[in-house]
Amino acid sequence: MSRALLACAAALAFGSAAEPAEARVVSIEIESSEPFAGGRDFGAGPYLRVSGKARGELDPADPRNAAIVDLDRAPRNARGTVDYATEFHLLRPADPARSSGRVVHEVTNRGRKLLFSYLYDAAGVPEAALNELRDARAVGSALPLAQGHVLLWNGWDPTAPRAGGNLRLEAPVLAGVAGTVRDEFVFGTRVNPADRPEAPLSFAVADPDPARATLTVRRTRAEPPREVPRGAWAYAGPRAVRLLPEGARFEPGSVYELRYPARDPHVFGVGFAATRDLASFLRHERADEAGRPSPLEGLRVQAVLAVGISQSSRYLRHHIDLGMNADERGRRVFDGALGHTGGAGRVFGNERFAQPGRTATWHEDHAFPENWFPLAHAETTDPISGRTGAILRDPVTDPLFMKVSTSTEYWQKGSSLIHTDPAGARDLPEPPGVRHYLVAGTKHAGRAGATTAPGNCANANNPHSAGPLLRALLVALDAWATRGEPPPASRVPRIADGTLLPAEAALEAFPAVPGLLRSRFANPVAPVTDWVAGTRGTEGAWRVLVPAVDADGNERAGVLLPDIAVPLGTYTGWNLYAAEALRGELCDREGSFAPFAPDRAAREAAGDPRPSLRERHGTRARYAEAVRAAADALVRDRLMLPEDATASTTAAAQVADLPD
Repeated sequence: MSRALLACAAALAFGSAAEPAEARVVSIEIESSEPFAGGRDFGAGPYLRVSGKARGELDPADPRNAAIVDLDRAPRNARGTVDYATEFHLLRPADPARSSGRVVHEVTNRGRKLLFSYLYDAAGVPEAALNELRDARAVGSALPLAQGHVLLWNGWDPTAPRAGGNLRLEAPVLAGVAGTVRDEFVFGTRVNPADRPEAPLSFAVADPDPARATLTVRRTRAEPPREVPRGAWAYAGPRAVRLLPEGARFEPGSVYELRYPARDPHVFGVGFAATRDLASFLRHERADEAGRPSPLEGLRVQAVLAVGISQSSRYLRHHIDLGMNADERGRRVFDGALGHTGGAGRVFGNERFAQPGRTATWHEDHAFPENWFPLAHAETTDPISGRTGAILRDPVTDPLFMKVSTSTEYWQKGSSLIHTDPAGARDLPEPPGVRHYLVAGTKHAGRAGATTAPGNCANANNPHSAGPLLRALLVALDAWATRGEPPPASRVPRIADGTLLPAEAALEAFPAVPGLLRSRFANPVAPVTDWVAGTRGTEGAWRVLVPAVDADGNERAGVLLPDIAVPLGTYTGWNLYAAEALRGELCDREGSFAPFAPDRAAREAAGDPRPSLRERHGTRARYAEAVRAAADALVRDRLMLPEDATASTTAAAQVADLPD
């Protein structure tokens, strides 16, 4: 039976039961609707930029909302349901006849839009301009606008930073509810500037007496925490702490943790239902309950495709795992999903006092909830609990899923656990509706405009972009969801062929590159047993593996885009912090780049075991021809678009350090 018939049968079966009140969007408030980029035609006619707010209601008794933690404790309206509101932006063809019938719903990352910078080369555009979406710079190459797609974003996190164009959720608050929480802050590595005098807290303090709280500090993750004396710190209002005496600063790079009594948490899990119900409303409804037209009224919607990048990729796995890809009538919400750089995790976004912005790496946020069983899309058995399970469980409503990882997710985010058993002993069979891809030789934030500037890392940074692969995969996902065309086969390292190894084996094979600081391990992935205490389960029960490398230190398996297939240096998914006291600590989610010497003399003078550019490529023309051949092979396999292959070959013909 086809997926469409199965969905119809499921909807009829669900409708035949005694139905609770529907979770639904009840009103659409359009705040602005204006020509995008001055009415420019990107190929499917001018576009409209629409912004507004969708108000919805959730019935705590509805089984489809049962997974939302604390929904039963939320304030009710006169109808006995729970109110919420989600901010949204969309871009749509002004002429409904020019629409492709596809809605691309990018799940926001901390309220931000990343689609155009990661997939469509909107490099050098300020984040505020990307989020505001008011001029042509924000959409980069604008491919989805040329295709006539609708682009949709909404807020799902009530604590997303309130910055220009960011989208938030108005979620119910459990007023008066208190509990002990742990906040962690590290200055100068990820979010907080090194010279910031105060550390922001995730929640309001329930009791301002410092004796009810404990502040600790450690320099590295492996060190035991040391308590900061109570007289050496104080609250700076209800949502921050500072060090004493006045003017004291937090030590850059050190890990500070505050355990304190907090109050008034949101019902964070409402964000999953808000995304579900907004996407369903725009797909199926012509007007809200007051008769106000849908912003997509008049446009046919053939498919809704979700895209998630980093945090929002983890959100998509969580959304599916919670059963939120079925709307209140049992209809599938997202037909297909592309999740990039999410690793094996979900989001810390459906618990009391959740902190959705956390992302667990070795040095930062290490003991916040992100990874729990099941880890894989296919069914496995957990060696810790003995449970059997899978992320994908419903063949009727689960979306077709493309899971993309960079090298960094194998080293920092446990990506091997998506396609191996938890013990790292065998490759898993692949469910028919899933594809897995590794963008070889790429860091977590690899996109157009990335440079080799090391920042606070020790090694030069990895400049490689995953954009060409992501663009091609989204086109393939569309064809898979709408026409049933099988997508490119999965390309990931495998245990069976020796391309997926323990980190120590991969590092042993890594060449001795002069001046390059080498990682010592991969970040272990383990369940968090108590996030307030900051304790984790036995590390090693879930065995993380990493891609094998060749004699140059470049990865052997996955999708080798032309810059990696015909390299100019060694590209890794790991880097180390530069500060002397942090040496050995993995540098957030960064990568390294070590260029090849230009010629044999320079190579020998440096003691570099890797052949030089001239030794391996000869002339610029030979190099460009090798790049062209690699790009053409990827185009044949639908892992690269023809226009990207042409651009890659053109750039190769201009590479420096090779003779004509």
